[in-house]
Amino acid sequence: MKQRTDRTDSVLLIVDVQNDFCPGGSLAVEYGDTIIPRINSLMHRFPLVVATKDWHPAGHVSFADSHPGSKPGDTVTHDGVEQQLWPSHCVQGTAGADFHADLDRKPLNLVLHKGTSVNLDSYSAFFENDHKTPTGLEGYLKTLGVSKVYIAGLAEDVCVRFSAEDAVACGFESFVIADCTRGVDIPKGSVQTARRSMQGKNVGYIQSTDLKA
Repeated sequence: MKQRTDRTDSVLLIVDVQNDFCPGGSLAVEYGDTIIPRINSLMHRFPLVVATKDWHPAGHVSFADSHPGSKPGDTVTHDGVEQQLWPSHCVQGTAGADFHADLDRKPLNLVLHKGTSVNLDSYSAFFENDHKTPTGLEGYLKTLGVSKVYIAGLAEDVCVRFSAEDAVACGFESFVIADCTRGVDIPKGSVQTARRSMQGKNVGYIQSTDLKA
């Protein structure tokens, strides 16, 4: 599905290309760093480029070690919100929270920090995990006349998925660039589950080669 060259109504949304999600990080996505050159090559094709960062305080609710007796992969309920537990990752001010060194930062128009509240996680670039507290991205994009959101980054089955689905819920056309994302696949099979969910919610799947220069 070739996408038209004029993308004045579009944004490239780059999700969480951070050290902790790349090989060597505390919550590494296998081969997660291999998508970065393709992401870099796409930036100049968009008039607007937004990147997100997980930016967690120490002791964040999503960290397994914040819940004595729990381990990564467990699920807890906190303040009425179901939360999957992960290894500590992307702690504010640490090297793990930095963008991967290979990611080109120069074209970024906005860096959005999410998951900044100790008691509430944020997978989506649009809403916190209570599904009602906005990050501000929807209003920012609509003010700029954006109607199409093209999504790349990490991880496909978590933050990319929920960002893509929330983009549709906010009234945008939403596309995942399949060769510019990889999944963590925890628990096993979650990548396929995420793809079925996204496609069932009218998220489009394209390749970077579908985006003409």
